[in-house]
Amino acid sequence: MRILDQAEWQVRRATHERRVDAWIGTHLARRGRGGKHPVEDFLFTYYPNRAARLRRWHPGLGVALAGPDATEYLAYDGYARAAGGTVAVDPTLLPEPRRAAARRTAELLRRSADRPAHLGCFGLHEWAMVYRSPASDVRHPAWPLRFPPAGIAAVVDSMRLTCTHVDAYRFFTPAARPLNTFEPTRASQPDLDQPGCLHANMDLYKWAYLLTPYIGSDLVADCFALAREIRTLDMRASPYDLAALGYPPVRVETAAGRAEYVAGQRRFAAAAASLRARLTEVYDAVLAAAPA
Repeated sequence: MRILDQAEWQVRRATHERRVDAWIGTHLARRGRGGKHPVEDFLFTYYPNRAARLRRWHPGLGVALAGPDATEYLAYDGYARAAGGTVAVDPTLLPEPRRAAARRTAELLRRSADRPAHLGCFGLHEWAMVYRSPASDVRHPAWPLRFPPAGIAAVVDSMRLTCTHVDAYRFFTPAARPLNTFEPTRASQPDLDQPGCLHANMDLYKWAYLLTPYIGSDLVADCFALAREIRTLDMRASPYDLAALGYPPVRVETAAGRAEYVAGQRRFAAAAASLRARLTEVYDAVLAAAPA
């Protein structure tokens, strides 16, 4: 158990809060005036983790907080008094439903890490979400599409849909679903999630915050930072025209655009591999310390 004195952990907490404030400030201001942003708001709307919870700092497993102010953490689930009057997270307090979920997630992380990256999807999941669909059904109606409906259909029809992620596939239009090579389900997710998938790598943020406070906030924030970068490529490669927002398109309908997309996939897969390994290590440690 590493012990942080009060001055040290309060500096770490303030550093984390400043880091997160740079992400959530514009989001909260935009939400206050009823605005929406298809890239920057996604991680706050798609994932059910409130901005305030992301901002709250936790030291994580294996770190104890010393000093009189450390007792404020006893108000949060998962914390208990530790040796020498310190306060730390206690894995034995993890309730069984969360332990069961943690076991499933650890297995998912391990199996997806062991699988080779599939780099041939070219971000067509966003195209499949508007394929042969009425204009009223698009997910971001405030922003124009780069092609008319027939043009989008032509792009999808000219390539193969190979989406492996259930939470992308479930938003496919009825016309697009039969075109996909796979039929991802929640049950088959451990068999299909793979390190080349943008959505699987964005989900590392979800697996990080779901085991808070046992996952330290530095790792949660690192996963969030990667997810923000991935979302940018995700929407630049989409059929939406977001150039007015400062996001020039990655034209996956061309060979050059597909090469650019694959280069991004490779970079994100490498960055995600380190985060996935760190998450798996903490998940395993929490499960090893928690009662069977």
